[in-house]
Parts: sequence; structure tokens; C-alpha cells
Amino acid sequence: MFTKRPDGVLVKDLEPMEMIMPYILKKRYDSMNMYEEMFPCEGMDEYIREKLDQGVRIGYMHILIAATVRMLALRPLLNRFVMNGRIYQREKIWVSFVVHPTLKDGSVGTTIKLCFNGDESILEIAEAINKAIEKETTKRVGENDTDKLMRILMSIPKPIIKLVVNTLMWMDKHNIMPKAIIDLSPFHTSFFITNLKSLGLNHIFHHVYEFGTTGLFLAMGKEKTVPVIGKGDEIKQEKQMGFGLVSDERFCDGLYYAMSLRQMRKYMKNPKLLENRLELKLEEA
Repeated sequence: MFTKRPDGVLVKDLEPMEMIMPYILKKRYDSMNMYEEMFPCEGMDEYIREKLDQGVRIGYMHILIAATVRMLALRPLLNRFVMNGRIYQREKIWVSFVVHPTLKDGSVGTTIKLCFNGDESILEIAEAINKAIEKETTKRVGENDTDKLMRILMSIPKPIIKLVVNTLMWMDKHNIMPKAIIDLSPFHTSFFITNLKSLGLNHIFHHVYEFGTTGLFLAMGKEKTVPVIGKGDEIKQEKQMGFGLVSDERFCDGLYYAMSLRQMRKYMKNPKLLENRLELKLEEA
């Protein structure tokens, strides 16, 4: 119906194969690729201790989010999404994640959605994350706007909920979803992240939602000590963090994904590379 959206710009300069893929793979669950990685923790642990000595609270999740934001800024094809057979490019980088006030059984979580330009340093990103988490946990008063929207939807009589959700999905498909709903929706995001490390669980492969525009779902798991081969074929024990990624393959090819993930590994291994703001958001080889 319409091609203009508030959360993305229609990509027109596509190769024939790129144009046909969304018509062959019509759903995100048809298009899911799964990637698994173990990130060495030594560089992250050193950086976390260094920042703690300076009074800055940074953890593994801050580093992973900052590394992903930087990767999307430098590799913008990963910041795309497919809607109704068309590919759109986001102009900003959005991240969604769930936080719980406590880790006690039955604790009700709330979803946080943050927006970044892509040029932020890890310190700026960590500060934004910490402020958002603090606001939704220790300083929370009432519901946030996303929770209010969910409560309003769930207050509708049950037989009508399905109709309302289907109507919203139809509006989204035809690019007439109100911007206010897209802004509040955690499912309209560049990437979603789940922190299973905080629960002491291994990483998983989380599906990308069919509702919304999420094309990347990241899961971080608990650390493990594993044997690795070092210099001179010496076997040593190394602490590593589990990582799982589920991605929509339709908006860029496998080579692009591989080059991008190689860049992410570099940042995860040495988070200090993220301390400088990104001056030019140009793609790197």
C-alpha cells in the first residue's frame, strides 16, 4: 500500500537475489540462521576491573551491547529489516532487553528500549543502560509507557485481542502503524538481547519475533572454563562466555554477516577499542 515508514527507509539499490529472497522466505522463522560463539573473558574482566576502580559500573552485557551498536554503525546492512517483501534501512540503532527488579521466582520483568546514533562510546552506552535500569528497578514509580501499552491491550476482552493484534500486524505490514506504537514497541528494534548469564544459564538460540521488525536476537550465557591451545601448542585453561545469535538472513548475505561478526569478536576481546567515539560511520573491510 505505502512504502514510507517512520522507522526505516526503503532500500532500492538491491541485487536481484536480494530482491527475491523476501518473497521466497516469507517469514522470519523461515529465515533464521543460528550462530554460536565463545568469547574469551580475560580482556572483558580486565576492562571491568579497570572501570570499577574508576567508579564506573560496566558488565558483560554493557560490553556486548556496545560492541553490537558499534558493529551495526560500521556494518549498516545488519541494521535492516524486512516488511511485506521489502527491505528497509534504519537510520538509528535500537536495542531492547528485559530487566527484573529482583531475580526471585515470580519477579515481573519490564522491557527497556534504547536508541543510539551509533557514534557513542562504550562509556556513554553504559551510562544510558545504567540509568534506564535504575529507573525501571530501584527508582521505578508506576508503569512505563511500554507496560501501559501492554496492559491496555490485555484489558481488551479476550476474544477481541486476537483481532486487535492481527489488525496491528496488518497495519505494520502495510506501513500504516502509528509511529507512537512503533516507538513504544520493544519488537520494533535493531536487536533484542537476553542476559541468561545473570541467571546462571547457558546461552540459547532465541527466535526472532514475527511481530515487529527484530532481525537480530542475541543471547549471552554463563561463563565456562575450557581448555584452549596457546603458543607453542601449550594447553591452558581459559574462561569464556557463551553467546548465541539468531538472525534474519534476508537483508544481507553470509559473507557480510561473517565479516561483521569477526569485528564483534575484536571488540569483545578488547572492549577498550570502544572507548573512543566513532567519528565516521563508514564500513570497514
